[in-house]
Amino acid sequence: MSAVATKGKWAQGIRPRNFHWVIADRLAVCERPGGYGANHRKVRRQEEIIWVREQGFTCVVSVISAPHNLHNYDEVGVVWRHRPIPDDEMAAYELGLYQELRQMLQSGQRVLLHGEELGDRVCGLTAGYLLWNELIDTAPRTVTVIERLTQRQLGPAGREMVSVSASLPRPQG
Repeated sequence: MSAVATKGKWAQGIRPRNFHWVIADRLAVCERPGGYGANHRKVRRQEEIIWVREQGFTCVVSVISAPHNLHNYDEVGVVWRHRPIPDDEMAAYELGLYQELRQMLQSGQRVLLHGEELGDRVCGLTAGYLLWNELIDTAPRTVTVIERLTQRQLGPAGREMVSVSASLPRPQG
């Protein structure tokens, strides 16, 4: 393999772990670029952020509590928003996040949502968005869809997020 081919492949970056499209070519989820905890790797993070940029994502939304490593998006020209999940006031948080996601997606943006890991928090929020935005009609169907898309079982915390979303005022228009 030539040096040019190797450089070209590296320039495309690598797909983040546990990456899944939720709404084809519009909304995706994954774990934190570079991994989380003891598995976090700086070089992998950089390569995954490059991949995000090369795939045309217009915004990355991080729901991680701390703003660690968000500056790395700036370094490669990727727009990001930090929306940490609170310990309380979930209804107000979900409504605000869902309205923001809806606005971004309606304006044609391509959005990547991530947490430390692809678990209950990210999957629950995403399922809640699908239900709140009336893309899926019932909470049980929404849970089934998100479990199939992400290949993960939604636990009690994620199901609670879906339940909260069902009680929120529906989007207008």
